[in-house]
Amino acid sequence: MWKRLPLIWKILIGMVLGMVWGMVSHALGWDDFTTNWVKPWGVIFLNLLKLVAVPLIFVSLVSGIASLTNITRLSRIGLKTLFLYVLTTLVAITFGLVLVNIVKPGNTFPEEKKIEFQHKFAPKLEEKKSVAQQEQEKSPLHFIVDMVPENIFKAASDNSKMLQVIFFAIFFGIGMVLLPEEKVSVVKEFFDGLNEIILKIIDIFMGFAPYGVFALLAGLIVDFSGDVALFKALGLYFLTVTLGLILLILFFYPTLMRIFVGMSPLAFLRGILPAQLVAFSTSSSAATLPVTKRQVEQELKVHPEISNFVLPIGVTINMDGTSCYQAIAAVFIAEVFGIDLTFGQMLIILLTALLASIGSPGVPGGSIVMLIIVLSSVGLPVEGLALILGVDRPLDMLRTAVNVTGDSTVASLVAKSEGLIGEENRP
Repeated sequence: MWKRLPLIWKILIGMVLGMVWGMVSHALGWDDFTTNWVKPWGVIFLNLLKLVAVPLIFVSLVSGIASLTNITRLSRIGLKTLFLYVLTTLVAITFGLVLVNIVKPGNTFPEEKKIEFQHKFAPKLEEKKSVAQQEQEKSPLHFIVDMVPENIFKAASDNSKMLQVIFFAIFFGIGMVLLPEEKVSVVKEFFDGLNEIILKIIDIFMGFAPYGVFALLAGLIVDFSGDVALFKALGLYFLTVTLGLILLILFFYPTLMRIFVGMSPLAFLRGILPAQLVAFSTSSSAATLPVTKRQVEQELKVHPEISNFVLPIGVTINMDGTSCYQAIAAVFIAEVFGIDLTFGQMLIILLTALLASIGSPGVPGGSIVMLIIVLSSVGLPVEGLALILGVDRPLDMLRTAVNVTGDSTVASLVAKSEGLIGEENRP
């Protein structure tokens, strides 16, 4: 029966049992046993996710950019597509940062627990503060300088240097696009195959997620001494992410459609609803692509010339829901650990979430790997993932619905600008 149970229920069961085990363990004085024999399995799960972070971001980016070969034929459409995808992603991230700073879900956590965590991670925090002070003494352009790696293999061995890996991946992909097709066809096939292998590895790792979540939460409850404030903070975090994603679906995208396409919000939401439901059920924008394409063409009346080009690119580089969630999760984890993020660090989260979203695969669990990149970029402990991993799958389902809604919106905007939307363009 366990094998036939959907992954979402397995993770939820693991989360509940992990919390129960942690509270029982603390009540019976089994803290050392849980810390020494249960928690390490959660650490192993985290390490598995870290393991695929570098190859995933590199291969996904290269494959995504290499697929833009048609941009030479549709340069105008391609530039509009890329601009709108980046713009909507930036809006989603900014919205997430503003919302989480208003609600401050992590601040419901007791001050004494924040101080406890600050002491626990004092060495890491002091190291980051020292690095920050050194950064302030550098040139104003040092951020751009640091994005350019002097040794890609050295950068790939350090998750905190992920921007350098992204930089190299972008230019690697551009180089493939600029070369004749016959010279890079073998390389493209290699990267496409490698991408499929990495996605399968993630799928295998996610099979271990229920047990990893159990171990992480059990260890976390022991660390927090079974404090009920943990659950209060986690519930408020869940509601904050949910509110942000629902507002994007119900207000942001429909408003764009009303202003720039002239379509009523109700007609837009009704037309895209089947794709949203499939996305919500599968947590995979890639798997939802055929349904998204059908709804965009038949209900939103976008010409196939636009949908065939814009939607597949969106599966790779447009992750508005994921980006919004990553911004909220990063600030929430910082609040729980008692770390005050500066405005500069908020900007780094904005940029890193934007770039990470480009390489975030349209499959369940892929965004967790990308969140590690965002956390590492501002020196936040990735152990904080244990706080949110248990409730991630339901949020992943909603994030995917946001992603496909964003893809459909951008396809409609591009089609409108090209005069390729309307009843006469319906297949």
